[in-house]
Amino acid sequence: MTRSHEHDGTHWDTEELRREREEGWFRANEARLIQEARAKRLAAERQHQTEEADTRRVLHWKKCPKCGTDMQTATIDEVDVEKCPRCEGIFFDRGELETLLLKHDTHRRGFFRRLLGFHGA
Repeated sequence: MTRSHEHDGTHWDTEELRREREEGWFRANEARLIQEARAKRLAAERQHQTEEADTRRVLHWKKCPKCGTDMQTATIDEVDVEKCPRCEGIFFDRGELETLLLKHDTHRRGFFRRLLGFHGA
């Protein structure tokens, strides 16, 4: 049994007003559903990126960026750095190079020459 328009308060509304109200309701709900779907998709993408980053980190942990060999810890003037045994590349963590430079401020040129392997010069 359907109610007549006379009892639900819409008997004064025109068909056009009722249609606009209905379309407005659908627009609002569709916008909300789109927003929720977008938020869910972004959360899934962030989760996937985090998992990918963790996988990459494990694969590349303590690996030489140049040749891929496992890095070994070496001590240069009481500062632990990672050094590649194959290509002899050196990796400094944040602040390690500055620490070495401050320790050798007075004879920085000779320090860099020794660091780079120019022992005889």
